[in-house]
Amino acid sequence: MSAILDVLSGLLLVGGALLALIASVGLHRLPDTLARMHAATKPATLGVTMCAVGALIQTQDVSTTTKILVVVVLQLVAAPVGAHVLGRAIRNK
Repeated sequence: MSAILDVLSGLLLVGGALLALIASVGLHRLPDTLARMHAATKPATLGVTMCAVGALIQTQDVSTTTKILVVVVLQLVAAPVGAHVLGRAIRNK
């Protein structure tokens, strides 16, 4: 069972890192600010969540698990709200 969890954790970590890489390429290649906002929030949020779940599978400590869950919740709240505020600022200028 431990080997299966290790493989699953590794796949989640690599998948999350690939999504973060895709987001960074999108930030570089997309033409305007609104498109770049999409590239910054959607894949990055999912990438951080996948990396966090991969780390959760490997940890046994309650303190570490709590910290990882706080990171995921803050990422899921902060990235969309920040993108929304930035989008409104761009539209209203």
